Amino acid sequence: MKYAELGNTGIQVSRICVGGMSFGRASEDFHLWTLDQEHTTAMIGHALELGVNFIDTANTYSHGTSEEYIGCALKELGVKREHVVLASKVYFNEGKLSKEAITREIDGTLKRLDTDYLDLYQIHRFDYDTPVEETMEALDALIKAGKVRAIGASAMYGYQFHNMQVTAEKNGWTLFSTMQNHYNLLYREDERELIPICEQYHVARIPYSPLAGGHLAHTGWTTESKRRQTDRTLRKKYDQAMDQDLLIIERVDQLAQKYGVSMTQIALAWQYKKGVTAPIVGATSVPHFDDAVKAVDFTITDEDVSYL
Repeated sequence: MKYAELGNTGIQVSRICVGGMSFGRASEDFHLWTLDQEHTTAMIGHALELGVNFIDTANTYSHGTSEEYIGCALKELGVKREHVVLASKVYFNEGKLSKEAITREIDGTLKRLDTDYLDLYQIHRFDYDTPVEETMEALDALIKAGKVRAIGASAMYGYQFHNMQVTAEKNGWTLFSTMQNHYNLLYREDERELIPICEQYHVARIPYSPLAGGHLAHTGWTTESKRRQTDRTLRKKYDQAMDQDLLIIERVDQLAQKYGVSMTQIALAWQYKKGVTAPIVGATSVPHFDDAVKAVDFTITDEDVSYL
């Protein structure tokens, strides 16, 4: 496994991050394809054996049970707290990013994960209802209280992220060190503004959905997987651009055949060429995660990037 620093935090993370949305109690009003406690523990244990030390989740994944399952897994596996980098998020909750909500939600997250601190706390979205100053000061207070080591942001417009960073700078508060944005070969909108702003602030990028919900991992468009058959969010996110995206998927397949590797490895290798620190991979099976980890040691050329 290879490792990299999260921005300027001094926190070293594996170049692959375990996506916690795959874990938790399955439900009709969230996801039906998530892993139960036994399989969550097995998946995390296997990831740790591979040298992966970075796990990302959120307070609302599977209604909080993702955090619970991860915390229980680490305890069952006897993992020392300092050997794992834990990240979670706040926003899809009462009060969104208000001071009251952030103060309340961090305590709930720490309790569910059974830990005294988070390595990385991220705002899940931009809050149009709460002053930026209130949010950034509340996050800075968590740093000062020792509940959080670093803070990050997730999907939003470039100007919003920039304004939040400027607000922190002006007031002497902690700046964001990471950006977890939606980024893959099928969705590259953030290359216009958000990614250049991340580079300006030396922010580490840890994108979600690097395989476009599995579309970049296989030929064609649909599969018989439980996620594909039940995940309405996935269909809403990608199906409307299917005709154009199938052309990109075909090129991923062609490069995979050229190099004798999987399409997953090609798609993730592209991420690394684009400067990503650690793509977040949400796998529900050990073979799929093993395949993703191989991408860390695989490199494509500039010509390959242009072809893709």
